[in-house]
Amino acid sequence: MSLEEKYQSLQARLRELGRVIVAFSGGVDSTFLLKAAVDTLGADKVLPVLGVSPSLAQFQHDQAKQWAAAIGVPLLETPVLELDDARYRANQGDRCFHCKSHLYQTLAKVGATHGIDAIVCGSNLDDQDDYRPGNRAAKDLGVHSPLMQAGLTKENIRELSRQLGLPTADLPASPCLASRMTYGLEVTEERLKQVEEAEAFLRELGFVEFRVRHHGSIARIEVVPADFTRIVDPNHSGQIMAKLKSLGFNYVTLDLQGFRSGSLNEALSEREKKTHG
Repeated sequence: MSLEEKYQSLQARLRELGRVIVAFSGGVDSTFLLKAAVDTLGADKVLPVLGVSPSLAQFQHDQAKQWAAAIGVPLLETPVLELDDARYRANQGDRCFHCKSHLYQTLAKVGATHGIDAIVCGSNLDDQDDYRPGNRAAKDLGVHSPLMQAGLTKENIRELSRQLGLPTADLPASPCLASRMTYGLEVTEERLKQVEEAEAFLRELGFVEFRVRHHGSIARIEVVPADFTRIVDPNHSGQIMAKLKSLGFNYVTLDLQGFRSGSLNEALSEREKKTHG
């Protein structure tokens, strides 16, 4: 199927749904989905909703507002209280399931208030091949994944985003802050803030694609291999060490495997992935 045919399939699926809530994060996928929904259905039939909680970094919050405004639709922000859930805080292999369940339940309440039945999320075809417990939450709660259903991959979405002139086309992926916590380490607002401030500092130094993984007293930094030399340069390493220690980490390490999305899932057994995914 050509890229144009996939986009037409996406539009057809959106038309079948009518008025929709877009579970919006300001990332590549949800921004493209919002743009496609507005172009297909009209702005009056699309409501982007951003779930706000301590796991949302401030820079992502600001970007989401900026992208929604650029597309020309008012963004509705709503609090999501996943930290009140002990199952989420416990941070086991099903954390993402509980997180997305809270989000989608909250969006369902918003939909009922606004007379909207359909909720769409930005899961794409590649997400089928990854460990994504959030996909199970979407299925259980009747949330639609039109990008996935239309056969759109991440690269397809980036290319279509370029064609549509979206500023997110080449934006690095940046999942929620809780995804930086090693499994079994309790998710707390303080730890989320540690990660947010640590990553904000690396961003200020000019690093683009990276993660700061929280292992309790240890901060494990992942950067792309091309940045290894720069991050260990004394001009940077000293500043990074001082900053992260000031945030409460006792040790700061560089992962020699480099940046890779979802690296904490490497600690999960195939049985755990099958159980929770």
